Amino acid sequence: MRGYLTIEQVHMDFDTPKGVFKALDNVTLSIQKGEFVSLIGHSGCGKSTVLNIVAGLLVASQGTVLLEDNEVTAPGPERAVVFQNHSLLPWLSSYQNVELAVKQVFKNTMSKAEMDDWIRHNLSLVHMDHALNKRPGEISGGMKQRVGIARALAMRPKVLLMDEPFGALDALTRAHLQDSVMEIQAELNNTVIMITHDVDEAVLLSDRIVMMTNGPAATIGEILEIDLPRPRHRLQLADDAHYNHLRAEVLRFLHERHSNPNAA
Repeated sequence: MRGYLTIEQVHMDFDTPKGVFKALDNVTLSIQKGEFVSLIGHSGCGKSTVLNIVAGLLVASQGTVLLEDNEVTAPGPERAVVFQNHSLLPWLSSYQNVELAVKQVFKNTMSKAEMDDWIRHNLSLVHMDHALNKRPGEISGGMKQRVGIARALAMRPKVLLMDEPFGALDALTRAHLQDSVMEIQAELNNTVIMITHDVDEAVLLSDRIVMMTNGPAATIGEILEIDLPRPRHRLQLADDAHYNHLRAEVLRFLHERHSNPNAA
């Protein structure tokens, strides 16, 4: 069944000095509107390549990506990306960093007052309305990442793409941001694709976990449905037998270090 976002028979080859490197082999995935999907797998399994193709930063060697039946061929504001490093402009305040994205997307459709309200609303969503005028050098790593998420959300994207967004943060900050993302997704019902190496994070946040085989010629090995009721609370889930079963399924896949049987 074709989804809101569809990745159809995507292959990705890169030319290298040693010849062609096949990064992805026949990746096919259908994602529904409002779904939270995590990509997990060992380093080098092509997770970021998949994300970059969906973002339009890379063009697949074969296959296609469709968003609402429109082919993705280039970057666009309907697909916002949050990277592991916040990528804020250091000379601009939190407000100005979000404003930059809002002006780019809505300069012809929003008045100045509407833009101001929208910027403040998105910073409030990530609990950063107290630091509107702070520059990146004046706030913590977790706060910078919150501003980065606010900037992405302020583009009103149809799909939010997150590449290990909490990977550089300490455990406590990471937990707070995971909770914020769950709150935001519950409120906005936005479609999210997230790359992570963290099994607990994947199970906590996701509706489905897509487990990638090892490269080269990486593909989708298994897809695990995460049928835990929402809202989810990490402390309650710690002793939940089904949560721990799902967690064990992902760990089993990763431990077996699945590789593509068609790979060289």
